Amino acid sequence: MNKTNKDISFFFHPKSIAVVGASPVAGKLSNVIINSIKEIGFPGTLYPVNPKYKSIDGIECYRSVTDIKEDVDMAILCIPASSVLGAMEDVARKKAQGAIIVSAGFKEIGQEGAEIEDKLKKIAGETGIRIIGPNCLGIFDNISKVDTFFVLRERVRRPQAGGLTILSQSGSFAGTIMDELSAEGLGVARIINYGNRVDVGETDCLEYLAEDKSTNVVGLYMESVDDGKRFLEAAKMCARKKPVFAIKVGRHEAGMSAAKSHTGAIAGRYEIYSAAFKKAGLIEVKGYSEFLDACKVLSKQYPADGKRVLIVTDGGGMGASIADACGDFGLQVAEPSHEIKNRLASKLPAFCAVGNPIDLTGSVTDDDYAMVLKQGMAEYDAAIVMVLWGPPMLTDRLIKMLKAVSVSIKKPLQRMLLKGRGLKITKRSISIPLKTLKHSGEKLQKNWNGLSRGKRF
Repeated sequence: MNKTNKDISFFFHPKSIAVVGASPVAGKLSNVIINSIKEIGFPGTLYPVNPKYKSIDGIECYRSVTDIKEDVDMAILCIPASSVLGAMEDVARKKAQGAIIVSAGFKEIGQEGAEIEDKLKKIAGETGIRIIGPNCLGIFDNISKVDTFFVLRERVRRPQAGGLTILSQSGSFAGTIMDELSAEGLGVARIINYGNRVDVGETDCLEYLAEDKSTNVVGLYMESVDDGKRFLEAAKMCARKKPVFAIKVGRHEAGMSAAKSHTGAIAGRYEIYSAAFKKAGLIEVKGYSEFLDACKVLSKQYPADGKRVLIVTDGGGMGASIADACGDFGLQVAEPSHEIKNRLASKLPAFCAVGNPIDLTGSVTDDDYAMVLKQGMAEYDAAIVMVLWGPPMLTDRLIKMLKAVSVSIKKPLQRMLLKGRGLKITKRSISIPLKTLKHSGEKLQKNWNGLSRGKRF
């Protein structure tokens, strides 16, 4: 009899967690997990489980999950693969709602491990217990304060709270992006790594996240898909409500082989995935740097309602180059109306160009940039601001002023600061690390199309 329960919400709001295989030994995976759960500030009850100990770090330790008198919402299994089935039977008898199996040594190592996974699937189907893993990090959740990642905080920093949620089949990708997002100062709601995906996968998560008010943007790392038809439906549903961007690895033979050895995933043809992403309304990114760029843009920028772009700069040549790049990729760099031109001309020196691009020249001030954007953006969907730091009247105050303008007009404002050699990021508040002008044109087209409602790249 199949009792599979579609609900996975308890993973993100558990009141109690049992750690099976708990250890007081510093550096052991289970000990790191216990400390991670404590350090994030989990408000519920934590139950260490290991017959070798009576207490761990001052908390009573139980011989088995079944010895715990209170209800257990979720169990985390940190034990050898050979012991997982027996432990899962105890978890089932305890009637826990779900389990996260961080242990490795399953399908990714061969037939013996695959057979254990088949039995885990059977347990999930017969009991209704939901399983994340095996061979995974589990959940980092800034909302419910759950952190099952067994990587030390001094090695992989945890990001602050925000509206971005990352789904990843790969644990190394999840850990790397977590550290990078923390370094960039980007806010995260949740990072979910499901590894070998014996039960819960990207489809379940997308269905949940579509209705999750804490998640505004979803990033998805895929090696393979769990259920193609259901995934497509879930992805469509989620993408209708919030931006969803995805990277598919295993696009070439070497990547497909790596994916199989690492999570046991059968990657499948890339072209099929790419077409499915497009059909579902997902934003496809290629490579880690593009994935990180999408995290930055979609986390920090307002959505655009169209393709009309206003370019504002203090260097006419750079403005013209950006206009060409925008034209190459389908963005509309239209002239402002006579009304806007007259209004701007009345407030700027006579030698400033008030077309599009708007050239504020070397006499520009911080206030000029703010005024032009506030006045001009009434007719545009997005702005690209190219600042050359040569003009003597510009100050470091400009960065905060531009950010404030973006908030006030509630439209995406792409800030690019030219300082020293080439284009580079000088503050965390800058949206995308554009390294060359050509690259910026490609990125702007993709990001603007992806941000435009009803348009996804």
